[in-house]
Amino acid sequence: MGRTRVTLADVAAASGVSVTTASLVLTGRARELRISEAAERRVRSTARELGYRRGALVPRPRPGRSRTIGFVLDTLASSAPAGDVVRGALEAAHRRGSVLFVGETRGDPVEERALFEAMCDRRADGIVLAATHPRPVALPDGLRDVPVVLLNATASRPGVPSVMSDERQGGRSAARVLVEAGHVRGVHLIGVGPCDDPPGGVAAVERLAGMREVFEAAGVQVAGAHRCPEWTPQEGYDATRRLLGAHRPRALVCFDDRLAFGACQALAEAGLSVPGEVSVLGFGDHPVASWMRPRLTTVAVPHHELGAEAVRILVEIVERRPRGVRAPLVHRVPMPLRDGGSVAPPRR
Repeated sequence: MGRTRVTLADVAAASGVSVTTASLVLTGRARELRISEAAERRVRSTARELGYRRGALVPRPRPGRSRTIGFVLDTLASSAPAGDVVRGALEAAHRRGSVLFVGETRGDPVEERALFEAMCDRRADGIVLAATHPRPVALPDGLRDVPVVLLNATASRPGVPSVMSDERQGGRSAARVLVEAGHVRGVHLIGVGPCDDPPGGVAAVERLAGMREVFEAAGVQVAGAHRCPEWTPQEGYDATRRLLGAHRPRALVCFDDRLAFGACQALAEAGLSVPGEVSVLGFGDHPVASWMRPRLTTVAVPHHELGAEAVRILVEIVERRPRGVRAPLVHRVPMPLRDGGSVAPPRR
């Protein structure tokens, strides 16, 4: 009978440190990240005693399903959007009789690899890798034998399925709200410029493309586009102040609810009511949207549904379903409209 492979989790447990700390020590980053010399010596000594060899991420033989799913985020799960994603994933895993192991990397590739290895060591049936913002990710070669589903991300390696918000559909929904309210003139965009790569990256580009489809079909010409380096209330406030110095808008499409919050402050300071004189529309369904008066009309990022869909797809892959049908590599989740009362027909 072959010798049992010593894992990074074994070294961490025997050393009395976290898996991440053990990984940082064994990849030579202990000094850089101020891990104590005592902890570093303990981890290295334990690794030698146990015969640990760091290499590719190779999962143990799998005689059957472990009914566990790894869920790796690049942000804090305590934030409201990430928390909704995790809740959706937890509920979907529970419905399918599985347990979810959640870990956070804070964007550190060393922590990401350590979490991948730890989850493989624990024989996770598969792993969901979730990103805060749509972005490409590089997956370790050792994960080729472990089912992986990306959430809000795409992989340079072909054949890896991903789950994304349908941002183009969301853009169409936003534009349709304004068109149906009668806004054909004086529409300004807050957050993106005419020639820039917007801060929102892929999401902003797709939202803009969806809006253009509806606006062009309805004969609406956007009066102006105002780039914001960051999608924050301050940037929304500043952009709207500059806009009001030269134009009188009838409707603002803010590419993030936080921009919309700042924009509404600038409108109020100028004595312009929402939606009586200026309609305002946002994206994201951020918690700030519910505190605005009137409540902000916004196109929601379906965080809960995204988490649930990623787990559903992963379980289907583990169970080898659907059989005989090639599943799409990119799964788009619709973005629902939350009508809050901040959009109204323009005054005559």
